[in-house]
Amino acid sequence: MFGNRFYHQTTRRYVALFGTLFNDIQIERKDNSGQVVQKMKVPVHYAPMEKILARIEQDPGLNNPTAMTLPRMSFEITNMSFSPERKLTSLTKNTKVVQSDTASNTKLSQFVPAPYDLEFQLNVMTKHTEDGLKIIEQIMPFFKPDFTASVKLIDEMDMYFDVPIIMNSISMSDEYEGDFTTRRVLNWTLNFTVKGYYFGPVSSKFLIKFVEANTYEDMPFADQPELQTHTLQPGIPVESGSFEQNKTYRILDLGEGSAIQWNNAGWVANRPAPSGEGADLTDKGTGATPKIGDVFTANNDGSSVTGGFATLTYEYWDEDDSWRSIVIIDED
Repeated sequence: MFGNRFYHQTTRRYVALFGTLFNDIQIERKDNSGQVVQKMKVPVHYAPMEKILARIEQDPGLNNPTAMTLPRMSFEITNMSFSPERKLTSLTKNTKVVQSDTASNTKLSQFVPAPYDLEFQLNVMTKHTEDGLKIIEQIMPFFKPDFTASVKLIDEMDMYFDVPIIMNSISMSDEYEGDFTTRRVLNWTLNFTVKGYYFGPVSSKFLIKFVEANTYEDMPFADQPELQTHTLQPGIPVESGSFEQNKTYRILDLGEGSAIQWNNAGWVANRPAPSGEGADLTDKGTGATPKIGDVFTANNDGSSVTGGFATLTYEYWDEDDSWRSIVIIDED
């Protein structure tokens, strides 16, 4: 639709989630002395109740070893409806930065999902009333009236969502009809609502590493404006004395460090202020004064520089990092 082909297997995940909640229910049968004579695990599978009952009724004999045994459980989706009270702003996006050697410059994004309520029906079929009560009693205490599960819904975005599963009602019916040779089926019907989400396509875009803009001060004196370069980039300030050898840094604060001390830390004198009409602002040349914005490769931890700060040059941005933008102003 709209030129996008995607399939996140969302409904399949909800079916697997719902079935997993009830796939380990066991019951015991005891004799009059209280001794356990039989222990069984109740099977559960995705199928309509009518299909199970039809198979039971069509079996010709009670003692047939191939007959479908009771108790057992089945479940199915009965309805799906939009949930407007859980809808978020349509323009909001979820994002994830790709952190790999081959795709470190890309960002994945996806619009927030559409909320839908999925109605599930769970059927517990037993031959004896006591078996049904044993099964129901293992389910009811966990729904008050909801049980919330954390589910990974989108593999590409590595996103987990809390999905509430609400128990709406419980009812019991007796499917016993006919003569005494007809198999009796007690059916407990439990209705649930799964507060789910459905997601659109995932798009990939380049990640903006930094922004640089040239502006001028004192515009009334247009004949001799002072050029300023503003650079905005992600970064975390690193105090001198904490530099890592062979890492590349950009100076943020010179502190009380001299040119010699910064040179010992790894900075090399290479940035004189250009002068004269028609000077090449990109020509670094040679010089002896470090400036804010200079980039250098650390020779040591920079402990000789007092009060200085720098930031690592951009490698990749982790969305879980506690980062902030660094504004660097170069006055040329």
